[in-house]
Amino acid sequence: MATAQAAAGRTFTTDIPARLDRLPWSRWHWSIVIGLGTVWILDGLEVTVVGNIASRLSEPGSGLPISSGQVTGTAAALYVAGACVGALFWGRLTDRHGRKKLFMITLAVYLAATALTAVSFSAWWFFLFRFLTGFGIGGEYAAINSAIDELIPSSYRGRVDLVINGSFWIGAVGGSLLSIVALNTDLLPENVGWRLTFALGVVLGLVILLVRRSVPESPRWLLIRGRDREAEEIVASIEQKIEAEKGEPLPEPAGELVIRQRESTSFAEIAHTVFSAYRRRAVLGFSLFVGQAFLYNAITFGFGTILIKFYDIPAGDTGYYFAVIAAGNFVGPLLLGKLFDTVGRRVMISSTYLLSGVLLFGTAWLFSRGSLSAVTLTACWCVVLFFASAGASSAYLTVSEIFPMETRAMSIAFFYALGTAVGGISGPLVFADLTGSGVVGDTVLAFQIGAGLMCAAGLVAAFLAVKAERRSLEDIATPLSVEKAPTAEAVTE
Repeated sequence: MATAQAAAGRTFTTDIPARLDRLPWSRWHWSIVIGLGTVWILDGLEVTVVGNIASRLSEPGSGLPISSGQVTGTAAALYVAGACVGALFWGRLTDRHGRKKLFMITLAVYLAATALTAVSFSAWWFFLFRFLTGFGIGGEYAAINSAIDELIPSSYRGRVDLVINGSFWIGAVGGSLLSIVALNTDLLPENVGWRLTFALGVVLGLVILLVRRSVPESPRWLLIRGRDREAEEIVASIEQKIEAEKGEPLPEPAGELVIRQRESTSFAEIAHTVFSAYRRRAVLGFSLFVGQAFLYNAITFGFGTILIKFYDIPAGDTGYYFAVIAAGNFVGPLLLGKLFDTVGRRVMISSTYLLSGVLLFGTAWLFSRGSLSAVTLTACWCVVLFFASAGASSAYLTVSEIFPMETRAMSIAFFYALGTAVGGISGPLVFADLTGSGVVGDTVLAFQIGAGLMCAAGLVAAFLAVKAERRSLEDIATPLSVEKAPTAEAVTE
């Protein structure tokens, strides 16, 4: 087999992308979903546990000298900051060295940092490893979304991507219920329970790491790196497994590409591609990420505090309420995901963002009038987040499919980092005071800011969203290495 360096610049014709896109859904695709997508469950579990056990961590006897505000404010901001830095660092390496190598490394980093968080003895240690946990998960976003989109057939890509990103909330449900156990001092000592929640995440992550070993490298990435024979072997093996499962031959693929293999893509070329040739798509990606980041990273971090401050809900019971809204978050992508492949991206992305924003404005109005109880506020949040979660998941789907192959991981990393930095770092720091002040007007303002940004992003999507449903990635954005695409016209906007 020729090395990538020797093959760089060689031109050849391939039908591998078309062969991957024409595959029917199979057990092999389920193995990809399980191997790559389940890490979001761990992320959801950990983030939720940290928010729900903040009150316990701040109590004397927890074994950690830290305040509740430091957990929900400083530590939350550091986690998100780590994710932003990690996305950019690992994203570049993912485009250079491959999807598989990086999604193995980033999961290992994530697990090691989580394990070390469990043995925290000081605030600075807790802060450091919250940052490093985020550093690992930021790389996961780039590597995993790239690999999933390049392995899943075009007819299923939208719903699969949404459900996988939405599975964060399965973990959030588990984290909410787990925090109830962790906060129960009749079952566990107050300096042990919260540590075991992190340790459990490590155990589950190790299982995922073992399953992930069987996931292949992206054949699409291999093609442009001078490893076309390896790509052919992977795709042929997949086809044999699916034909054996279905008991019939696969349909003929439609379309070929003429590719000039390359060794690397420079930062300058990536920047020119994203911000010049695809500038309208860049505005779309930034808008979607900022809107969802403010809604989730800013406001939901304070949900437990709102229940305690305004409704006198005991800290140990907030997990029940959060489990309900977390379930609503997952049901949204699960039920609406198919519509992103049938009704279409533009209609669904814009409508989910706008509906969630308008409903959140309504929730803010009812809250300001004192018309909501803890139960009805939770119900309102459930409805808002049913739509918002599908919209937020579509932000990751959008930036992973609307830019060329050679820039995919870096594009995901950049828009995730930029949008999350605006909403995810500043949000917890700003809104920790608003939602924790105990003043109705401050909390209403927090709701209104999140709602306004979601509506603004929905309007941007209504005009700029790309009709990517059921189209191959190469048709949506022609790879930089493609010299000729006989069945698809090159697209730049």
